[in-house]
Amino acid sequence: MLTINYDDLRNAFEFVSSGSPSEQSAYICLDTGKIYWLSSDIEMEEAVPDDVETSDRYIAVPHKNDLRLGQSLALSFIHQALPNDYNTVASFFRKRGAYRRFKELLEAEELLTKWYEFEAQASDAALLGWCEENGIQVLDDSLPS
Repeated sequence: MLTINYDDLRNAFEFVSSGSPSEQSAYICLDTGKIYWLSSDIEMEEAVPDDVETSDRYIAVPHKNDLRLGQSLALSFIHQALPNDYNTVASFFRKRGAYRRFKELLEAEELLTKWYEFEAQASDAALLGWCEENGIQVLDDSLPS
């Protein structure tokens, strides 16, 4: 079983998720656990193996959308925290700038910190589930129990 450091995986996950699903990627080498980072916008300093995107010896770190941590997570939070605003927030996601308007609403309701905590917990749970599905063991004392 492959073992990697959770902080390294989390950083790669955040990097991949910081852009659109095809903008940035990261791959874990199944032989060594080393993580390789790629970007269509940023020139990376570290050399990446030529076959990182095609070999079965690497696994792509998922984007948050792959783990259902985008719009559906935001709507799940609103359903719990501001159920009367659910339809309003759902309408945000039909247009550009949805996350900006979503966060403006949360800030106005003094729920932005709770959202970030909710998002972090859901991301940790989903990422750990992904690791389990892919036979990856994570090492980190700071992981949630």
